[in-house]
Amino acid sequence: MSVLAEQDLAAPRAGRAAGGPAIMVAIALASVMLPLTVTGPAVALPALATDLGAGVGAAQWVQNAYGVTFAACLLAAGGLADRFGRRRVLLIGVQVFLAMSLVCALVPNIVLVDLARALQGVGAAGVLTSGAAILAASFDGPARARAFGVLGASFGFGLALGPLVAGVLVASVGWRAVFLLNVVLGAVVLALVPRLPESRDPAARRIDRGGLVTFSGSLALLALYFVEGPEQGWTGVAAIGSLVGAALFMLLFVLVELRVERPMFDLSLFRRPTFVVVVCQPFTITFGFVVLLVYLPQYLQGVGGRSATEAGALLLPLTLPVLALPLVAGRIAARLPLRVMLAASSALIAAGSLWLVVLGPDAGWAQLTGPLAVFGVGVGSAFGVMDNAAVSVVPVERSGMASGIFNTMRITGESVAIAGAGALLAGLSAAGLQGRVPGLDTAGERALAGGAVQGRLGEQLGTLPAGVRTAASDAAADALTSAMHTGFVVLAVLALIGAVTTFAVVRDRELTGTS
Repeated sequence: MSVLAEQDLAAPRAGRAAGGPAIMVAIALASVMLPLTVTGPAVALPALATDLGAGVGAAQWVQNAYGVTFAACLLAAGGLADRFGRRRVLLIGVQVFLAMSLVCALVPNIVLVDLARALQGVGAAGVLTSGAAILAASFDGPARARAFGVLGASFGFGLALGPLVAGVLVASVGWRAVFLLNVVLGAVVLALVPRLPESRDPAARRIDRGGLVTFSGSLALLALYFVEGPEQGWTGVAAIGSLVGAALFMLLFVLVELRVERPMFDLSLFRRPTFVVVVCQPFTITFGFVVLLVYLPQYLQGVGGRSATEAGALLLPLTLPVLALPLVAGRIAARLPLRVMLAASSALIAAGSLWLVVLGPDAGWAQLTGPLAVFGVGVGSAFGVMDNAAVSVVPVERSGMASGIFNTMRITGESVAIAGAGALLAGLSAAGLQGRVPGLDTAGERALAGGAVQGRLGEQLGTLPAGVRTAASDAAADALTSAMHTGFVVLAVLALIGAVTTFAVVRDRELTGTS
């Protein structure tokens, strides 16, 4: 390491002794906002879409627009943080995030909400990558494990309270209050960020624009395929064109990254099996979690007929372990092999997923507490541990890049999960409705299925003749419930594959900052 690099790293480490608590408070509060802006809109979506008169596709982009830009900009945000300063990028990210939260709360049009959500994702990318890089540059050894445990607990706090708080806000104030909550949190974080130490990678160079454009284009087209496929048809020109375009952009991305001297996505790291498995962990651990957070509240509101508050409360067995466990997991990670922890987490998720086939329209605390708690323990025990492992694979001066790669995989996985699960549920539900509702054609079945998935079953039933509404309601409930059960089995298989692969491949000696 060069003298300049040593000087760059010395400041954060010296600051650790004097400003460690301040660093943790600021990063923790900034991190709480990010899950709130996923779980909150998921609960608020039925009311939001109805109030703004949004169609099924436009309403789906409330989640997907945020996820696509969030994932697409993580690598660029990590590169910017390494080059221009992690505190600076964090500050800009919070400012953008706060401003777009305010826009979402005030605008009267679904298109403007979708656009604001896309820009909100850009700000979130800056917050996430710079925050994790600041922690990596400020702590090492067991202290770093504890710091990332606090980071995981912060995400868990937002995830645990998000559905319930959003439900209360929607019921008492309205869906716009869900976005205003992030405005308040963002203002507090803005006051704290200037107190953080600055750090950067002295070897960082210009941003890889070619990689950013090709990766973003690929992800956006893939999301478009999943969102429009159920409505336009999976074999339609638009759907196939989106899928082919996503593949071509991804191919261009790989070619660009191989030719760039300092790529934002260092493909050489993928020669290390441990790194590959660690950065792919989100596909087996958070993939299913985000699906439940987004679609289970909508199922409980639409098919289950529950209020937004009740739907949020029923998710507490799932979300509370994600709040409580990361701090404990961070301490255990300093003593237990990482592969054991992550494999066990995936195994618990697989068990919880299979158990969730008990879900039905009338399912309550008695049926759902057990499987949701097992699932939540699996996710909570991995939060923070995964982040620490990702930034520990590379030298600390490149922690922004490592954080960017890991979080890109995580948020990409979540974005694909939200879009793909929505498409799967809508497609299976529409197939289950075929011929079951008199007078309803294929387009009508798709609309009814899409509305049921988004928790807007009552709204869709209101467009049907009174004589068929009861039959349509029962058929939609049966079709969506069957689709959810199929989705749970798919999640269980993915998690089990992840558990076996992690235990077989990960080598803790390659993770230099975890002990």
